[in-house]
Amino acid sequence: MFRALKTAASGMDAQQKQIDIIANNLANVNTVGFKKARGEFQDLFYQQLRSAAAPDASQTTSPIGLEIGQGVRMMSSQKMFTTGDMLPTGNSLDLAIEGEGFFRAQMPDGSFSYTRAGNLKLDARRQMVTSDGYVIEPGIEIPDDAVEITISREGVVSVRQNTNEDIVEVGQLTLVAFQNPAGLNSKGRGLYEATPASGEITEAQPGADGLGFTVQGQLESSNVQVVEEMIDLISAQRAYEVNSKVIQAADQMLRDATNLLHSGETGRRRQDRESGR
Repeated sequence: MFRALKTAASGMDAQQKQIDIIANNLANVNTVGFKKARGEFQDLFYQQLRSAAAPDASQTTSPIGLEIGQGVRMMSSQKMFTTGDMLPTGNSLDLAIEGEGFFRAQMPDGSFSYTRAGNLKLDARRQMVTSDGYVIEPGIEIPDDAVEITISREGVVSVRQNTNEDIVEVGQLTLVAFQNPAGLNSKGRGLYEATPASGEITEAQPGADGLGFTVQGQLESSNVQVVEEMIDLISAQRAYEVNSKVIQAADQMLRDATNLLHSGETGRRRQDRESGR
């Protein structure tokens, strides 16, 4: 019974973490470039009461053993990097990545972060930056007199200046890819950082080396599917309730056993008193 209490408690804890993950997914359903997470569970170690193939009293070999599990734990929360829907915006600085890849942004400390959120802006120096002001690498500056910005599917940034009718190329965007994007660390604000688990970094122009293309005037929406998340939420809630019922059942069994023990002790005391008269 004590084992049942601990096992069910581990199940409730794991389902609570699952609900936390689902809540974060749903909260970011409208976040540009957001990638949903999926909780992954793992059973805990087992107590082996009898091993398989162990001889019994009749000297025959049991074909199966007797082992009891100790519960479950949340092993990981995997980011799902499937592509979200493309949302047309008409903004020349809005970019979506059609396929694999990340934009690279330089942080204030000189390190790099990576993002799928392409809602870019121009800072005071007219550099292309993220919505938080981090410079997109390689750095691209837009001339003050630019009246039109064009970004090709291959990441070539061109402008039309008011003093010149010709299109002038001012920079080249690049994308980066990882062997294992699920190994990236989430930093919030749509940013990820590389880890040893994310593997080797590949940098190339959009459309090269298996990387996706850049699509101007569109944004990649969150890949969260509300219906799927609601189904997962109901499933996690029911699993939580079932584990709580197990705790209630184990508690009732302990109460019954305690009452029986107490009744037995009371009966023995009564017999002892009667026999001593």
